[in-house]
Amino acid sequence: MKELNSILEPGMLVRHPDCPEWGVGQVQSNINGRITVNFPDEGKVVIDGSRVMLMIVRL
Repeated sequence: MKELNSILEPGMLVRHPDCPEWGVGQVQSNINGRITVNFPDEGKVVIDGSRVMLMIVRL
C-alpha cells in the first residue's frame, strides 16, 4: 500500500475507502507515508499510508 500512496501529491483528490461519508478530500501533504487530507465533511485528517490505501478521484 505504501508504494501506491507514494504517488499522492498536494492538490490531488482522494476518497477514504472505509469512510465514504467524508466525501472527496484534497491531499495537503504526503511526508514519509503520513498523508494529510482535507475532507469537506470531516476536516483535516492525517492518514497512515501503510494502513490505508486512498482511492484517487479523477474528474
